[in-house]
Amino acid sequence: MDESATEGLSSTILVLAAHPNWRESRVNSRMLAAARAIERVQVRDLYNLYPDYDIDVGAEQAAAAAATLIVLLHPIQWYSMPALQKLWLDEVLTYGWAYGHAGTALQGKDLLLAATTGGPESSYHPQSYNRYFFDAFLPPYEQTAALCGLRFLPPLLLHGAHRERDEAVAQHVAVFAERLRSYPHWPELETLEQCPACDVPQTDRPTHG
Repeated sequence: MDESATEGLSSTILVLAAHPNWRESRVNSRMLAAARAIERVQVRDLYNLYPDYDIDVGAEQAAAAAATLIVLLHPIQWYSMPALQKLWLDEVLTYGWAYGHAGTALQGKDLLLAATTGGPESSYHPQSYNRYFFDAFLPPYEQTAALCGLRFLPPLLLHGAHRERDEAVAQHVAVFAERLRSYPHWPELETLEQCPACDVPQTDRPTHG
């Protein structure tokens, strides 16, 4: 395991940043820079760490296990997350570690989605081209969190990132940074219940498929 894989494992906040082309990022790149400027935050820039998509599962599990808050920072692409972020979930959140029998490594932690969309908020409406309110695309995130015993926090979203005013972008980045700095002292956390247990019977995951 190299230095980049182990750096900052004592951090209480893990930001998993996934953007296929940071040079084209107007908002996520600024959020990434803001997260890196906060001492207690460990940032894992997935596309820079794994340009070949060969994820170091051990390093990623160590980083996730050391955190109390895991942040998914990425643009919404085709109503979901970028491909490498999805591969991270597939390979890192393994049965017996993140969920299922003896899979308790992430239980009691928090998960925050910090995402941007290209379309404005008005486009996520039954009468517009995205056809659904944005909340309709959140269940895969919510259930991933639930299966792993993570508490899914209210997402931090910026719609219409390509065309939003510079002042609004700056304000959004500032809010994001302040959330990271002040965690876990968010007033709303006192009213949010911990995630209920989602037990996966061993019979549903036989040793040999």
